[in-house]
Amino acid sequence: MGFNCKSNAILIFLTFQLLVIAHLTAGMVDLTRHEKEKYFLTATGEKRLFPSLHDPHSRELSVVVPAYNEELRLPVMMDEAMEYLENRQKQNPSFTYEVIVVDDGSKDKTTEVALRYTTKYSADKVRVLTLVKNRGKGGAVRMGTLSSRGKVILMADADGATKFSDIEKVEAGLNDLNPKPENMAISCGSRAHLEKDSVAQRSLFRTFLMYGFHFLVWFFCVKGIKDTQCGFKLFTREAALKTFSSLHVERWAFDVELLYIAQCFKIPIAEVAVNWTEIEGSKLVPFWSWLQMGRDLVFIRLRYITGAWKLQSLHKTD
Repeated sequence: MGFNCKSNAILIFLTFQLLVIAHLTAGMVDLTRHEKEKYFLTATGEKRLFPSLHDPHSRELSVVVPAYNEELRLPVMMDEAMEYLENRQKQNPSFTYEVIVVDDGSKDKTTEVALRYTTKYSADKVRVLTLVKNRGKGGAVRMGTLSSRGKVILMADADGATKFSDIEKVEAGLNDLNPKPENMAISCGSRAHLEKDSVAQRSLFRTFLMYGFHFLVWFFCVKGIKDTQCGFKLFTREAALKTFSSLHVERWAFDVELLYIAQCFKIPIAEVAVNWTEIEGSKLVPFWSWLQMGRDLVFIRLRYITGAWKLQSLHKTD
């Protein structure tokens, strides 16, 4: 009896300590921009001010591509995306789009490579946002989204792991969501249908980490979404503004917080199977990235529970 009481007391003490640590180490939403991050370059090298997500949309689609040291993989993805988008515009001249490549403080020539597409297609179609310092994938996606003009906004990885034409699948998923309160909805590409094959190719340890991560996502944050981490997500402009304005996590687990925020706001979410191919050169370090994500998942929930983080009304960006 005494042993049980002591064990319970230790557990309560450790839980309290964890809550205090989560609360005291919580960072606030940082939407401020360095002066250089407020502008993009035109094909002739002129500086122009980025618009704001708070403005009314002026394009049908924005594609936000976070890129960190992607000078080698980015051209393959961009060539595929631009070919698809240009063909779609030829078939339907009323279709308008933009691609925003966000260079997340790269140490290579990512910005220079991306600017070639501005030169080729114009800054009206391809814009490059170069961050002064690395924010992490979530921070890069958020900065690009907050600079976009689209009625709907697609988040797409620079590695081109998802076939770009699968945008039609996530668009169908978004359109099928009804009702859309205040026109808010999200459609997530998913690799869950490929899990059985991928498990067969993974080591036992990596499979254990994967299932452990899935459990933590379900237990602490997001219910009903099998694959929260696929980097192919489509947002209505209203849903993007609502979720990204409250986002705190800027590293790998940002997708989970985004979907957690969406579920708290009761924003409808579709999950749609997409084609996906593993591309060499991933920035994810198997053990340490999973460990960091696991820690972030626990802290996401605890920080909302303690009130360190709150679901925000809409922020104005600086």
